[in-house]
Amino acid sequence: MKSEHLPQPYASDAARWDAVQRRERAADGAFYYSVRTTGVYCRPSCGARPARRQNVAFHASCEAAESAGFRPCLRCRPNLPPLAERQAQLVAAACRLIEASEEEPSLDALAAAAGMSRFHFHRVFKAQAGVTPKAYAAAVRAARVREGLTQGAPVTDALYAAGFNSSSRFYAGADAMLGMAPARFRSGGAGEEIRFAVAACSLGAILVASTGRGICAILMGDEPEALVHDLQDRFPKAQLVGADAGFERTVALVVGFVEAPRLGLDLPLDVRGTAFQQRVWDALRAIPAGVTVSYTELAQRIGSPNAVRAVAGACAANPVAVAIPCHRVVRNDGGLSGYRWGIERKRTLIDREKNDA
Repeated sequence: MKSEHLPQPYASDAARWDAVQRRERAADGAFYYSVRTTGVYCRPSCGARPARRQNVAFHASCEAAESAGFRPCLRCRPNLPPLAERQAQLVAAACRLIEASEEEPSLDALAAAAGMSRFHFHRVFKAQAGVTPKAYAAAVRAARVREGLTQGAPVTDALYAAGFNSSSRFYAGADAMLGMAPARFRSGGAGEEIRFAVAACSLGAILVASTGRGICAILMGDEPEALVHDLQDRFPKAQLVGADAGFERTVALVVGFVEAPRLGLDLPLDVRGTAFQQRVWDALRAIPAGVTVSYTELAQRIGSPNAVRAVAGACAANPVAVAIPCHRVVRNDGGLSGYRWGIERKRTLIDREKNDA
């Protein structure tokens, strides 16, 4: 075979043959192999019947394999993008179809558009998007309702424009969807009372805010005024009330937890997010103090191994520092990645929890 330049670590025929035998996905794209007896060429990870070594040759590209007279395998389709990439494209197209439809498309219709069976499509969609097609459609409708109400549309107009075909279905889930009554959301949270207080801790300033349902924000920073402005931006028309003596105890519990994680924090939360964000946040709360996991591991824990970026986005959207411990998520190599309230605070929290364990 003509010598071909291949990237490490597959620079030798022995290394390439070993990757083929182990069907190594990491080798896909680094090289291709052809089988003389079948006349086809494949990706290293192809699930076809193993070939004999004497019948196998290696190629740096699809073009090189085809120039040598081989045709692409119909099983692994080496001349097309990788399967995960093709599936991501199909799921993205399904998401755009859901977003563009006035009413929620059926699972059969979405699967047919993707060229898959309904069962296979459902499994692929959940693996790629992190939620089911139905949950994604519900999130799209919820976003439409929020947008319509924010623009001042009447509640009835907003719910039908969002794709709800009955007001009863909308109102049944309105509180979970909006975090408050639709009319109150429409007025920008007007009438929603949020108690808050700012305190000092070893990590700087900390703001704790709560609705009648539970804590809705724990913010950390250097300047107390900036934290208050952040809270105001989150709830622009809510009634912000300086905390009373009873609430000061709640703030003290949060500060105590920051300083001594072993104390634990058992307080009700009122956090509002998408179905996927809620799944990520629930998984974060299940991570014990003193333990860290990678974004990849967290994605696997919620059953969505391909949704690593979405998991990172959900961590970044976490509105309650320490109570939902997104600081316990690190890069695959164990290094610290971005943290909404500062890398040094993240480092301190992790070190404190490990030393306190």
